[in-house]
Amino acid sequence: MVVNKSKAAFRTIAEVADEIGVATHVLRFWETKFSQIKPMKRSGGRRYYRPDDVEIVKTIKHYLYDERYTIEGVQKLFKEKGVKNLVGEEIQKDFFEAPATEIDANAHELLASLQQQLAAMKEELAEALKKSQN
Repeated sequence: MVVNKSKAAFRTIAEVADEIGVATHVLRFWETKFSQIKPMKRSGGRRYYRPDDVEIVKTIKHYLYDERYTIEGVQKLFKEKGVKNLVGEEIQKDFFEAPATEIDANAHELLASLQQQLAAMKEELAEALKKSQN
């Protein structure tokens, strides 16, 4: 099945399996062995592979099938050299970076306001529960 999708489009497991030439159960197995493969899962467990996931899967296939590495060998290679170094610049720059922990002042104020509203709701619910039990 040929699918004309943008390079940035998400792909189903069947599309990825067809594109790289392995069975879907092989991709599911690789997900258990390589934490770097992180497809989104929707309701019903349907997997959607990001472009970065597809590049990682292609790299894994290359090392397993073409270079004849074992799974443990590829895992060690990823650990020692890093996924970005092995896959190349196709990986988005922020894919493996830690999420930002700083928030701006407006977001901080909004969160504080929401926290106050939630606390007030909690008190109201507790009072309503007390009244309903009497």
